[in-house]
Amino acid sequence: MEEDLSNFMAKFANFTDEETAFISEIMPVRMYPKGTILLRPGQIATECYMNLKGLVRRYIIIDGEERTTEFYTEEQPIASLVSYNQKIPADHYFSCLEDTTLVVLSYDNEQMLNKKYPHLEKLCRVTTEVDYGNHQSKMARFMTSSPEERYQHLMQTNPDLLNRVPQYHLASYLGIKPESLSRIRKRMLQKN
Repeated sequence: MEEDLSNFMAKFANFTDEETAFISEIMPVRMYPKGTILLRPGQIATECYMNLKGLVRRYIIIDGEERTTEFYTEEQPIASLVSYNQKIPADHYFSCLEDTTLVVLSYDNEQMLNKKYPHLEKLCRVTTEVDYGNHQSKMARFMTSSPEERYQHLMQTNPDLLNRVPQYHLASYLGIKPESLSRIRKRMLQKN
């Protein structure tokens, strides 16, 4: 599993063998079975993750109904940034929808790594900025598009989610009921 982490790190920066070995010790790769809850509302996030393999869902519960706000697939960071950085309780869940392999980084180890390897802190900052920019674009698109347009965009940008995620989670993510998603799919099939 350390090889998975080394291969992943090499995509973003050149690390010496010493750095790679040390980072691999500090950032363990762990496997979580399907159904594992990584974070619950009320808990303070003490870890962030990088998804090497699998699928994690972020959701909240409103009036007893689960509402999916994000899916995290391979090579995506997973963090409850407000809880993690500000040490306040999270308001959401992180749940593994598949058997999932994650790189795990604790807050304390992150601080230590950033002091020891300043270029790693820069890398983390740049990737966070890119992720934040993508999130802003995604939110703007969600707020200004119809459910059908949201579904079409999902088909174009992340089509494998359509086969990996149960329809009721997809519908929640798109901000609609499962019946509405069924109608959208049916209309799109009839058009093609």
